[in-house]
Amino acid sequence: MPNYPSISIITPSYNQAAFLEATIQSVLSQDYPHLEYILIDGDSTDGSIEIIERYADQFTYWVAEADDGQADAINKGLRRATGEIVAWLNSDDVYLPGALEKAAQAFQADPELGLLYADLQSIDRDGVVFNTITYAQYTLADLLAFRIIGQPSVFFRRALLADSGLLDSSYRYLLDHHLWLRLAGLAPMRYLPKPLAAARHHPAAKNVAEAAGFGEEAYRILDWAASQSGLESLINQNPRRIWGGAHRLNARYLLDGGEPAQALRCYAKAFLKDPGYTLRHAHRILYALLSLVGLGWLRKGRGRR
Repeated sequence: MPNYPSISIITPSYNQAAFLEATIQSVLSQDYPHLEYILIDGDSTDGSIEIIERYADQFTYWVAEADDGQADAINKGLRRATGEIVAWLNSDDVYLPGALEKAAQAFQADPELGLLYADLQSIDRDGVVFNTITYAQYTLADLLAFRIIGQPSVFFRRALLADSGLLDSSYRYLLDHHLWLRLAGLAPMRYLPKPLAAARHHPAAKNVAEAAGFGEEAYRILDWAASQSGLESLINQNPRRIWGGAHRLNARYLLDGGEPAQALRCYAKAFLKDPGYTLRHAHRILYALLSLVGLGWLRKGRGRR
């Protein structure tokens, strides 16, 4: 294998024994020669520690101790990481074969590249793929308009953290997006149009169990961005598009959280700000309408077929 950059992968873990081993195996099976694998467990009580101990000699570092949540766990790993490229993989997600080598090739080909993101598969609790999320080449303004990129498929240069800072632990839902905005303001980002990872969807996942919290943090991020000189100018140049994106994101997660009436109100706000982009999500607006009158099962049934 060519002289690829070293890569540090961090897995934050807490009571995910049902999925943890698949996550660990997806990292170790990459067969990447310059891999540093760090696992930070929040003192799990569900059998996760026993799983971790089976692979203990294959981790560069691991610990099981109480922490202050996901951001705190990831930050512990980032502080210990020494790889040129870093990423984190949550304990219910997996990398696809060859993911690290593909990421390394992209960074090696472009020394200026700061952040790489790729397409993302969606899998169920049994690991069956039911969707592939594709993205596009986004700009910093796109990120401000909440064109969300899937965290499991993101890699970035560790050196940028000296200027961007680590994850802000006051965010629970969009902590990754907040970091992407800071990193993308420092160095170019690039889209790789192929899936590198898979995100697992199950009832206990935050994007399912606590969906309504995401929109609240989207508005909070815009308040923060308005105080940042580089981002403030982008908001002033694209206010309708950016606020439309925040309303659309809020609507999406309210709908996922079982609040179709509130979701429709947010979709209406999004339409008034950015009608073109909002109408690209007409299928979700239709689902919200169906759900409001008790016919949401029609849309779900059609999706399954």
